[in-house]
Amino acid sequence: MKAIILAAGRGQRLRPLTDTCPKPLLSAGGKPLIVYHLEALARAGVTDIVVNTAWLAERFPAALGDGSRFGVSITYSFEGGSALETGGGLLNALPLLGEAPFLVINGDIHADVDFTELALPPGDLAHLVMVPPPAGSSGDFTLDTGGRLSPDGNGARLTYSGIALIHSDLFSDWRAAFAPDDIQGSPPAFRLAPLLRHAMRQGRIGGHHHRGHWTDAGTLDSLQTLDAALAR
Repeated sequence: MKAIILAAGRGQRLRPLTDTCPKPLLSAGGKPLIVYHLEALARAGVTDIVVNTAWLAERFPAALGDGSRFGVSITYSFEGGSALETGGGLLNALPLLGEAPFLVINGDIHADVDFTELALPPGDLAHLVMVPPPAGSSGDFTLDTGGRLSPDGNGARLTYSGIALIHSDLFSDWRAAFAPDDIQGSPPAFRLAPLLRHAMRQGRIGGHHHRGHWTDAGTLDSLQTLDAALAR
């Protein structure tokens, strides 16, 4: 299995820190956020990793190299001067990821998810790790008792954690999830969420409620809180 760590974003909520450092390279507990992912993937036996880059892209090879010192092999997927958003970034990286299911991990989170426990049943296009909605949020999708996700349905309303197991076939007809005018640019930039909702309506997305640790370190306050917790 391969994995991709999403690391191309500008990190507006973390400015001014991200004016000079990409957010996945910001440190918490004395270690860059992305390194926690690399180490967890290595422990899970996932050693073939793609890192997509755009903002301050040159900083990643300088900091991480080829990944060998973390026990992994890193390939970089450069998106140009502007990030292609989550969906466009994954589509752009598909030639590096292949046709088998692959792990997707947001570069600005911290979690204790066991990647070895994620599986994709036959016919499913993705399995999402879901967490309780942060304060002030109503969640992203509903998870029913059978482990099926839907945009709006019966079940617990939860937030997508930024960790998923995705089959490349999710992108085989990706334009069907968008109006023609929604897609611009070459390569195209688009969010992953509309693609997931489209597949959910076909009953092809599963998930589970992760009840362990998870932090979105995408704001200054949350990064400082995580740094303090990890430093203990």
